[in-house]
Amino acid sequence: MLPTSTNKAGVPKGCFVIYVGEHKNKKRFVVPLSYLNHPSFLTLLMRAEEEYGFDHHMEGLVIPCREDSFQTVIEKE
Repeated sequence: MLPTSTNKAGVPKGCFVIYVGEHKNKKRFVVPLSYLNHPSFLTLLMRAEEEYGFDHHMEGLVIPCREDSFQTVIEKE
């Protein structure tokens, strides 16, 4: 496997960071951009929009679900 270039935040090219969790218990995940094409991941993004909207003051994209639920979704992808 060839090394992938990363940006200053340590995120490989072709990936983005999301934070998963409810309330103050959030875990950082680095996920491939290809997840944006998967219906189950898009459903999670819609939930995030409903919960937080696009104009929020958080550290990044936050998915409001339990970590184990998110793991189940990404294992299917």
